[in-house]
Parts: sequence; C-alpha cells; structure tokens
Amino acid sequence: MPGAAGRLSGKATSADGTVIAFDRYGAGPAVVLVHGAFTARGHATLAGVAAGLAPWFTVYDYDRRGRGDSGDTPPYAVEREIEDLAAVIEAAGGSAMVFGGSSGAALALEAAVRNPAISKLALWEPPYHVDDSAPPLPDDFAAQLDALVRSGRRGEAVERFMVEAAEAPPEAVAAMRAQPSWAELEALAHTLSYEAAVMGPGNTLPTERLAGITQPTLVLNGEDSPGWMSNAGPAVAAAVPGAVRRVLEDQTHNVAPEALVPELLEFFVAA
Repeated sequence: MPGAAGRLSGKATSADGTVIAFDRYGAGPAVVLVHGAFTARGHATLAGVAAGLAPWFTVYDYDRRGRGDSGDTPPYAVEREIEDLAAVIEAAGGSAMVFGGSSGAALALEAAVRNPAISKLALWEPPYHVDDSAPPLPDDFAAQLDALVRSGRRGEAVERFMVEAAEAPPEAVAAMRAQPSWAELEALAHTLSYEAAVMGPGNTLPTERLAGITQPTLVLNGEDSPGWMSNAGPAVAAAVPGAVRRVLEDQTHNVAPEALVPELLEFFVAA
C-alpha cells in the first residue's frame, strides 16, 4: 500500500564514528540514494526521485561525508564511504536497494561488491573512462586535487575535475566561473579528491572487481548524454554479471527525476 511522502531527518553513525545525516521519505521497502559530485541531500534531482518513489518505498537521501550536515573524519579512504553507506542501510533496517548517480554510481558498485545488505543496484551513468573518447586520468589525480584544495586553489580544483574527469568543454567551465553558483561548487571542492578516489586509478573500469557483484543490477544512460558516458554504460553492464541496460529518451547526464522514477519503480518492485 502506498505510504506518505513526508520528509523526516535522521542520522547514522559510521564505523569510524562519523555522523552521516539523511532525509527519509515515504514508507515501504528501503531504497538509499547515493549522490555524485557537487550535490548533497535535498538536491533537486534526487529529492525529486525520493518524492517520486516515496508512495511505495522508504527512501533515504543522505549527505556523503564532507557535505551538508555529515561529518568528515580524516584520513579519507573509499572504504570509509562504503562504511557510511552501510550505516545508512543499517538505519534503514539492515537491507536496502541502492541507486547511485554518476560517481555515486561508482561508489554504489564498490559497496555492492563488499556488502550483501544491498539487495538491488540501479546506476545512472557511472562516469568511467573506457575508451579513447575519454582518456585515462593520471593515477595520482585524487592527490593532485587534494593538493590544490590544501593550497587554497579550490576553483582550480573544480575546473580540473570538470574538464579532465567530467570531460566538460573548457570554455563552458570558464563561463561557469562567472556565475554566482560557482561559489557553491568551490565549497565542495575538498570532496573532489574523494570522487577521484572512488573512481579509482585512471578513472578506468574495475572490470575484475565488478565481476564479483551478484545483486540484480540496472544500468541507465541518457540518449543525449556525451558519447563517452554512453560508451561507459554498456561497458559497466557487460562487467556486472546479468546486468540490464536501458537508454532514456531525450535525457542528458542531468537527468530529469520524472524520467528516472518510472524506470526505478519498475526495477525495484520486480521480483
């Protein structure tokens, strides 16, 4: 029976003591949403997904460490973020379906390898560099971003991440720097090295590790997304045993919640 779509806030404590803040919507089986770069809970896309799924599921939209109301205990390691997600799943009752967007999809994949409490996995455009359309990044890219932030060059860190990891045109990023919203991006610059660490050395697909995923998995791409992201989708689907891939018509990487929700609803309710 559909539940209420009201929002409640809560907190979970990760294995290293870091407090992870979340919003909870609706009622029903648990679904946890994992953000990609530059976003936190309440961001329009995943807040829209949460509201759309809430009549059928209890949806958890959480702040990854270093963002919003969550803590950020050093030193950073990808394993800590996997433990953060595990803590939210524990708060959700000990088992959950997981949706990850962009680099959050890569984090969800890494977590699914290790955590059987994830029962299903849905992914929006995990941004691996899988061919010449997006060359591999330096193996120390995360360290380079961290060094920029530590030296006070937060804007340069944002720009490098966007141009080199996200393959955004340099002229488009230059135009973004003149917008008021650029300050919000710089405020999250310290988390960009976390994203690079999650994506792994070179931003390349960890094929052997993904072969160990046993959960039912759905990989989604946008019809109008950049070619390199469209190429990454089938590569991920081929690496995860039994994964299904779908392409959403008229969607770019900045996907509309109303396009995602029907796909997620169909996948999450299927036996």
